Amino acid sequence: MKVKVWTTDTEIWIEREDGTRGFERFADYPRLREATQEERKTYEVLPKGLHWEVLDEDLSFEGFFNKKEHTALYRFFMQHPELNASAIARRLGISQSLFAQYISGNKRPSAEREQQIAEQIRRIGAELMAVSL
Repeated sequence: MKVKVWTTDTEIWIEREDGTRGFERFADYPRLREATQEERKTYEVLPKGLHWEVLDEDLSFEGFFNKKEHTALYRFFMQHPELNASAIARRLGISQSLFAQYISGNKRPSAEREQQIAEQIRRIGAELMAVSL
């Protein structure tokens, strides 16, 4: 797919050949949210999406045009930006890109996967509570 790509301070936009435009907010992706403006501009356009080598982040073109609801995972990670979603994905044994899509609402985890995610977050909370300073 041929697209035109540009960034603003808060979003990345694409325009298809037919003129249809879509965007993703940097705030919806932890690695893009924390990146500098220069890092955000270092994307590579691939056949199915965008890739940031330095950030190890991928966004598919289809995600730019899917209506997303703000899921419980999205709200949780927006309320707790101190949590490292990539590290939680590694603990769960799933790809960081897939976990980011669950958070952003581009993909919906199965009920079983949602339960696994919730249990992992509870475990992390219990571990944090057990730490004595």
